[in-house]
Amino acid sequence: MSAAAGTNTRADRSPVSPWRGILDHRLDFFRGLALMFIFIDHIQDNRVSYFTLRSFAFCDAAEVFIFISGCTAALAYTPVFDREGVTRVYRRVWQLYVAHVCLFMIFNAEVAYTLKFHHNPLFYDELQVGNYLENPGEAFIRVLLLQFQPSLLNILPLYIALLLVLPFFILAIRRHFLLGLVPSATLYLVASVTGWNMPGFPEGRLWFFNPFAWQFLFAIAVSLGFARTQVWALLPAMRWLPPVAPGFAAVSGPIALSWSLHDAVPRIPKFIVLPDTWFDKTMLPPARLVGVLALAVVADRYVSRGARFIVSRAGWLVVICGQNSLHVFCLGILLAVLANFILNLLGYGAVVQIVTNLIGLAIMAGVGVLIAWFKAGGRLPDAPDTRAPA
Repeated sequence: MSAAAGTNTRADRSPVSPWRGILDHRLDFFRGLALMFIFIDHIQDNRVSYFTLRSFAFCDAAEVFIFISGCTAALAYTPVFDREGVTRVYRRVWQLYVAHVCLFMIFNAEVAYTLKFHHNPLFYDELQVGNYLENPGEAFIRVLLLQFQPSLLNILPLYIALLLVLPFFILAIRRHFLLGLVPSATLYLVASVTGWNMPGFPEGRLWFFNPFAWQFLFAIAVSLGFARTQVWALLPAMRWLPPVAPGFAAVSGPIALSWSLHDAVPRIPKFIVLPDTWFDKTMLPPARLVGVLALAVVADRYVSRGARFIVSRAGWLVVICGQNSLHVFCLGILLAVLANFILNLLGYGAVVQIVTNLIGLAIMAGVGVLIAWFKAGGRLPDAPDTRAPA
């Protein structure tokens, strides 16, 4: 989301936000939607995935998740940074780390159980758990070091790495945005040119999401969120941005859709062919980076806080999932593994796929509501009210 309109003056840098008392659930909604898309995209050969974001943009739900996480991190931690911000950030890092380790253990148990009773090498190879099953001692140490990242378990390590450096980035942008964004952009360019990445496991493997590249998207999002907490605009002079962003989204959408149609029906040609390196997810190339930023501008400009699809009953379920993102994300990963097992056993017919996806999404929404119910002291959360109080 873009920063609020305003001027970059000292008088405007007040910690009191004009949005206080006005509920803006757009970030929660789009984060919840991204979690649902991640679940759908993680199911192998899933026809429903043709209707997720990756079929209509140069990016997918992973970029949206990291961008919104950066925005919400700034909104959550910068107003209280001097009192408890650093403590809260690293408490969250510890929560994510524990969640990742627990998620790995349950994930591995799912795969091991299926291999034992169904002897399907697909799970061994596709989910990349062979090294753990062959050498669990060393592999688990690598899990603790965030180096061993089986398929589907690579987003949380990235987010942990990004949050580890968040306090230092906030300290920099509090003095001036360029003190944070220029080093971040430089690191992104160096990683893009040299291929510099974090080592993984087994030997020779690197992180699927290169943190040296993805940190730039996170830094931009944190900067925009920080600008919002300070009630001034990060990019007040770029009047060309609002019309250019929808234009980029409008051009990239049909191109991405043509690729998805070709994948679904090979007889349909790819009308525009672009180099694969432009869309390498590991390095977050400019096409993917600009793609998600364009969507953020479009959403901020054209989606109101009281948009009907957000405040509807179905939309509110998505909002609740976004508000409880860690629990819903971990559940979605485990459900995606289970869905792969089920489809492999029952077949990949359209009806089976649709039913499997719907059941998984319903479970995610149900758990989100259950967690919200516990947090609210045993009552269901109220319907959203986006109006400012009188």
